[in-house]
Amino acid sequence: MSRTGEGPDSSRGNGGRAHTHAAFSALLEDSAEELYESAPCGYLSTLMDGTIAKINTTLLNWLGLDREDVVGRRRFVDLLTVGGKLYHETHFAPLLRMQGELRGIALEMRTAQGARLAVLVSSAVKYGSEGDPLLIRTTVFDASDRRAYEEELLRRRQEAEHARAEAEAARRQAEADRQRLADALAVLQRSLLPETLPRLPGIETAVYYHTASPDRLGGDFYDLFPLGDGRWAFFLGDVCGKGPEAASLTSLTRHTLRTAAHHDPTPVTALTTLNTVLHERYSASGDPRYCTVVYGILEPGRDGGPATVQLASGGHPPALVLRADGGVDLLSTPGGLLVGVLPSAPVVTAGTTLAPGDTLLLYTDGLTEARTGPTRASLYGEDALYGFVAAQAPTTAQELVTALTALLKGFGEGLDDDTALLALGVPGIPAHPLPVTDDPR
Repeated sequence: MSRTGEGPDSSRGNGGRAHTHAAFSALLEDSAEELYESAPCGYLSTLMDGTIAKINTTLLNWLGLDREDVVGRRRFVDLLTVGGKLYHETHFAPLLRMQGELRGIALEMRTAQGARLAVLVSSAVKYGSEGDPLLIRTTVFDASDRRAYEEELLRRRQEAEHARAEAEAARRQAEADRQRLADALAVLQRSLLPETLPRLPGIETAVYYHTASPDRLGGDFYDLFPLGDGRWAFFLGDVCGKGPEAASLTSLTRHTLRTAAHHDPTPVTALTTLNTVLHERYSASGDPRYCTVVYGILEPGRDGGPATVQLASGGHPPALVLRADGGVDLLSTPGGLLVGVLPSAPVVTAGTTLAPGDTLLLYTDGLTEARTGPTRASLYGEDALYGFVAAQAPTTAQELVTALTALLKGFGEGLDDDTALLALGVPGIPAHPLPVTDDPR
């Protein structure tokens, strides 16, 4: 345990303490004048009009000036830059006269070589015994490093603001470009589909089209148009791919089928012509394009009677017929190949009669391939579709499409492919027709 008054160096005895006192004494030999002249900051004293009465060596060295050229010959404001002089006259000097003291004011001084020296200035007025101001004492600190740091921070902030402005401009431009692209794609998509279905005598029609991605062109298509002899041609299909290439294929397919229908509307002939056109157009490029399609001819009956349907299919899901008695028929077309893959492809035909109350349904595989689970292993499937459709029979074309539309929306994100629906039906005969009467009431 150390005795009272003994520190860690007590083992060194009186000799150690004497050495320490000698070192402090040597340090204290510096005179006040030496401390003033060699201080790490600048000192100067001025009269109340700013004339420099005293200045230390440190500040003279910073400015590159000689004492005899400064003391009594220059004012404090003469040491400042133009901007510093303006600030001194408009802010610094009035505030100092009013408050008697200012601390940490950022100014710029001018060296003998014309360079700028960033400084922090603190000034205080010395008053006499009567309260009269006698002189101004000023301390100057070199703020070059601080100014450089602040300028670097400012530059970085300006760069960041500029980058943010550029990013925001780029975002707005990208948003505008996306909107223009979306508008253009919407116009192009509408050009690939009929705006509305025509009105057929004695036939009710309904259609629904779902695009899986709103910013991409859909690959499904449909059409319904007159042949000029009381018959109507219709088709519905699905091209391979998405985007502009699919749009080009869709446009070619619709144009070819319409042209073929007016030349020879026979379903087999129309699909054979389409197969030849697609194969010749794309096979040479080494990137074959194809589609699945069902094409048919509808001849409405007279006075609301049965309508006849003849159709052909190239690799497309079979059509369904909902009967007025509640049954559902499958117009199977097995063996039909994808259209456009081979130079010649077999086309399978089928036909039926639509009695009053019957409805024909065509659809693309986006409906049956909708996901009902988290993976592609869980698809809605044809059996589920047949069961759903059977539960709707008997029904009208519009009621059927409305029910299927609700089903599609229920899949949510599971509906990740384009889907088209086209329904054609013969209106049913009212179960209890009103009696004919001559009574004007």
